[in-house]
Amino acid sequence: MGPFQLLALGVNGIVGVGIFFAPAEIAAQAPGMAAVWAFALTGLALVPVALAFAVLGRRFDADGGPVVFARAAFGERASFLVGWVAYVSAFLSASAVMAGLARALAPSVGLAGPVGERLLASALVTSLTALVASGIRVSARTWTALTVLKLVPLAALLGAFLFLPAAGEVPPPLPATGGSWLKAGLAVMFAYQGFEIVPVIAGQVRSAERTVPMATVGSLLVAALLYVGLTWACVAALPALAEAKAPLVQAASVWGGVGLERLVAAGTSVSALGICLGMMVTTPRYLSALASGERSLFGLERMSASGVPTRALAVTWTLVMGFVNLGDLSELFALSAIAVLMQFGVTAAALTVLSLRRERNLRPAHALLAVPTLVLGLTLVAFGASAREAAVASLAVLAGLALMQLSRPRAPVPGPLP
Repeated sequence: MGPFQLLALGVNGIVGVGIFFAPAEIAAQAPGMAAVWAFALTGLALVPVALAFAVLGRRFDADGGPVVFARAAFGERASFLVGWVAYVSAFLSASAVMAGLARALAPSVGLAGPVGERLLASALVTSLTALVASGIRVSARTWTALTVLKLVPLAALLGAFLFLPAAGEVPPPLPATGGSWLKAGLAVMFAYQGFEIVPVIAGQVRSAERTVPMATVGSLLVAALLYVGLTWACVAALPALAEAKAPLVQAASVWGGVGLERLVAAGTSVSALGICLGMMVTTPRYLSALASGERSLFGLERMSASGVPTRALAVTWTLVMGFVNLGDLSELFALSAIAVLMQFGVTAAALTVLSLRRERNLRPAHALLAVPTLVLGLTLVAFGASAREAAVASLAVLAGLALMQLSRPRAPVPGPLP
């Protein structure tokens, strides 16, 4: 795939369903224009983190991202555990998002009720898996198209706010006032997650040394500009923003009337579908990456001619199918904060170690990017993770250690005959 498709993957990973509701959540912690500043300042704070992923990502033209970073710096055991925890978090999150999308769409297709929702969720999982199995080029074209489609209503709302008169009377926005800036920044940090998936698919990218850094940092900057503008539009349109149930949709009604309101509402489902596809593309690659080192695990590292880890994809389909049929999946994001911390922390530590060793053309100065990456990761888990998340993470690590015992040393590749 080329740079535009990889950039679309990163933007698709960040701009999910959350932004359609996040402005209200942030406004509850940072009222008025403080919500806008929370998005702007947090986006700027994450730029060094994206640069850390970009610096390492350009030096590894293999799938896995933090998994391959950890392998190069710390060896097989650390790499395996990082990949396993990231994989568990990813397939649990994918299950929750797909179940939520099915629940939202089921009434419109005549499948209301728990059974109908599960049937629709199963069909969605299977269809997306079949699409991913057809090859990385087909997946790339599809997620690029969905990313464009999801950005159209958001860009239309931003354009209406900036250039068109309001459809009704709009009060002046509230000034920045006091609030819990830490809680607001933490929630915004969650909204910006997604740029870290770009290096996970680096092995399928043309000119990865240039494309991966551009897409990693570029996707964060695009999302930051978009988020700041959209939050500003919501603050200006909705005096009681903290109480809004669907802030972007309600702001669209103010700035563009019923037509824009319907367009933005439809964008929610398109955005969720794009996230689901992106998850099914990237999630199996954590599993294939952890099985691609010095120890083999059930052949999960095997890649098809079309760039798909077919066995890892089949395992992922099986797991997600099982979870979407369990019922209420609102608790499946339990590993999110700690999994992201692990990826941030491992990337920061690997960058430090490899820089000090001067490996992969890195210099000691590159290690400076590890400091903000580690600080933000620790902040995320210290204030965002719960005791239940820690328990789930501990169980995941124990399961990873048990699974690692099932792996086998890879047979050495025979060298050329003398």
